[in-house]
Order: sequence, then structure tokens, then C-alpha cells
Amino acid sequence: MKNTKQFLILSLIVATISSTYSCELTQKKVTPQPLIAQAMVNDEKEANNTVKIALLLDTSNSMDGLINQAKAQLWDIVNEFTHARCGNEARPNLQIALYQYGNDNLSSREGYIQQVLNFSSDLDEISEKLFSLTTNGGEEYCGAVINTSLNQLEWGKNADNLKMIFIAGNEPFTQGKLNYKDAVTQAKEKDIVVNTIFCGNYEQGINTEWKKGATLTGGEYIAIDHNRKVVHIDTPYDDIIIKLNSKLNKTYVSYGYLGAKKSKMQITQDNNAAEMEEAIAVKRAVSKSSRLYSNSSWDMVDAVSDDKLNIEDLSEDELPDNLKGKSTKEIENYLSTKQSERMKIQNEIQELNKKREIYIAQHQKQDTKGELENAMLGAIKKQAAKKDYKFD
Repeated sequence: MKNTKQFLILSLIVATISSTYSCELTQKKVTPQPLIAQAMVNDEKEANNTVKIALLLDTSNSMDGLINQAKAQLWDIVNEFTHARCGNEARPNLQIALYQYGNDNLSSREGYIQQVLNFSSDLDEISEKLFSLTTNGGEEYCGAVINTSLNQLEWGKNADNLKMIFIAGNEPFTQGKLNYKDAVTQAKEKDIVVNTIFCGNYEQGINTEWKKGATLTGGEYIAIDHNRKVVHIDTPYDDIIIKLNSKLNKTYVSYGYLGAKKSKMQITQDNNAAEMEEAIAVKRAVSKSSRLYSNSSWDMVDAVSDDKLNIEDLSEDELPDNLKGKSTKEIENYLSTKQSERMKIQNEIQELNKKREIYIAQHQKQDTKGELENAMLGAIKKQAAKKDYKFD
């Protein structure tokens, strides 16, 4: 009887460990279940593979360089995540939230803090919000902005999810009435890692407690030169990728009340990237060829592919002009053609990007990557490894 009891306890412990392990090395076999139950299993599995990153950016005077690096290097971070795996199987979803703080244009009653974007996987929207940021003098309260992001954002309670805050600035971490130690302690209790990026001298960041703000949650402390010019290497493949990106845009079929607005946003963010530098436009095009660029809220091709749209449910007014008056079968055939075109173009971009990356590796000098990019990717990979994420 005693042995039986010990066996049962051991079995319970093993089952508990299995259910709370961050990322499974192999995909579980799911016993066939009723449709409703199966949908719940799929939703839970998807939630287990979500990476949530909150960017808290100082937009006070002298931070223009930081904002420009964030605009330029968003696509490097997204493209890195296209290679991420949870264990050996599932690819994670990526959600990014954005806050600005320390700007005189913001409300003093809110502590000069503003949520610019809630957690979103819409890459065009993330880009749009980054490009909307402007700098102005102000008071930078690190503890307060961390606390605000913890309370306002839906971080979830799933221990499998990788949850990170990146806060960047150049004033003492101790400023403000709210003690930063209370804020980071709350973050740790929620299984959220706080990474601090000091824009200035490494030792100065330590002396103003930026390092301590990170280490209290097991995060990384990094000091960067936020005004450093990022060196981009032009390759023989860039012009071809940019031309393919224009073709890629023509495979999107907007619908509903969001369609026209989102379609225009797609082009605007292409232009924003191109105005910064051709290499940024190329990186964005590579992101658009990946699984992380999904637009089912306004694009009929993605929506039908993701089973989020029934064509027969659309009214005539919600259809684009070239599909009005068409039968359901005709619309399905049209979308199927667009999907095939898109996949072909995306595959071409991906293949060209592999050659582009080889070319860059051969011609890149040491330490020519963006400061913010290096800081974030290093911390992300280190913390992701603890949840059994791998980058192939």
C-alpha cells in the first residue's frame, strides 16, 4: 500500500512537471475530440507559444537617435523571430507593445507616460506607431512607466509564454516618486523579465542603477551609443527584393471597413522604410515574406486561409470593386490565384534573402550591426533559451 501511494505521488509530480514545462521538445499526440473541445486545445497550444515584448522608449530631448534605431531595426528583430522554434516544433507568435515616456508633450498627470500601442502582432501597425514618435524635453520616470505597462497590458498568466520588457533611456533609473524596485519586483512576480538599455556610458548606467533594475528580475543590462550611425551593407539582391515587394502588395485583396485603410497603411510603411534607407526597405520586404506578416483582419487571402472569413457572409459593399457581382466560386478561384502568386513571390524573396545574408556576412566588418539590435537580440536569445526556444 505504501509503495502504491509513493507511485501515485511520483506520477502526479511527473504529470505536473510535464504540464508546466515551458516548451515541449516534441509535439504531443492529441486524441481526437469533439470539434469544440479540439478548438480549445488548439487555442491553448497557440497561447503556449507566444512571445510578448513591451518596448518602453524615452522620447525626451536627445533621444532621436534611439527612435531612429528602433524604426530601422524593428525588421531585424522580426526577421530573427521567423527562425524561432518552441523546442523542435511549433513556431511562436510575436506580439509587441509600445510605450513612450519622458516627453513634455505627454500629460503630467500621467507621469509623462503614454501607451502608444497595446500588444499587437500587426507589423504595419507597429511600424506606424514607431514612426509616429517624436522627441521633446521632459521628466523620465522609469519605475512609473514599468509599473504602468505591467498594469495596463494583458500579459496573461501562462508560464509557458516568454514575456519581456525592454526599457531604454539616459537619465537615472531612480527618478520619480514610484520606486523602481517595487515595479521590477511586481514584474518578477508576473514572470516578466525587465531588460534595461542605458543610452550612454556603461559605468554611468551602473551608477544610476540601470543595471540593478535589470538584475533584480534576471534581465540584461546593456549600454549603447544611441546616436551611432548604423552601417547597412548594400547587396546585389536588394533591388530585386524591392521589386518583388511591389508585386507582393498586388496579391492583397482588401475587404470590409478596414480594407482601404490598412491597404494604404501597408504602402505608407513601405515608403517610411524606404525613406530611411534602401536596406531598411529590403528588411521590411523580408519580414513581409514571412509567417509573421499576417493580415486576416483586412486581406481576404489571409482571412480565408486562416479560416477567419466565410465569403458568403460578406455583403456586396464589403467586397472590393473588382469582385462585386461575382459568384462565390469565382471569388474563391480569384483568391486561390492570388494566394499562389503570393507564395511564389514570398519564396523568391526568402531565397534571395539567404544569398543576401551570405553576402553581408562576407562583407560585414566587426560590430557594424545596430546598437539597439545587438542589445535586444542578445537578451532575447538568452532569455528564450530558458523557455526552450531555439533559433535555427
